Amino acid sequence: MKRLILWLPLIVLIAFVATVAFRLYGGKDDIVRSQMIGKPVPEFALEAAVKSHPALRVQDLRTGEPRLLNIFASWCAPCAIESPQLRELQRRGIPIDAVAIRDRPEDVAAFLQRYGDSFARIGSDPATQFQFALGSSGVPETFVIDGKGIIRHQHVGYIGPEDLDEITAAYEAAK
Repeated sequence: MKRLILWLPLIVLIAFVATVAFRLYGGKDDIVRSQMIGKPVPEFALEAAVKSHPALRVQDLRTGEPRLLNIFASWCAPCAIESPQLRELQRRGIPIDAVAIRDRPEDVAAFLQRYGDSFARIGSDPATQFQFALGSSGVPETFVIDGKGIIRHQHVGYIGPEDLDEITAAYEAAK
């Protein structure tokens, strides 16, 4: 019994160090989730990012039909990589609007020309004010917005082929 009492502080110390090490190095989630999920899209009215597409306002996301809202930038390599998947979602009948972050109209137009255009509307957010109000932490990110303008789902990062069914299901659930 005396031996156990002598070893008890060492056992407690080892357990403490193991717990701290696990919390520091294991089970880490690097994804920053929006606190806006389940809440209405913030009020906004963005100017058109390019002349070929209409501007984007909060009313455009409250039409009674769910939509995807893609946050992208022409200078974003993963945004280019996800372009085929956005075209596939559009082919599936899912309407997609977009917000161009810290971008110039000529750069957005060149991006659409080079990688394809899946967007009905594209708003310009030159100072990322709307992006941050939405709870988005980077590009690309895609949100499923229900027909009442409530954010129902967030996909952080580029959309890969393996993500298409998840996003389609989130869109269907938002109906």
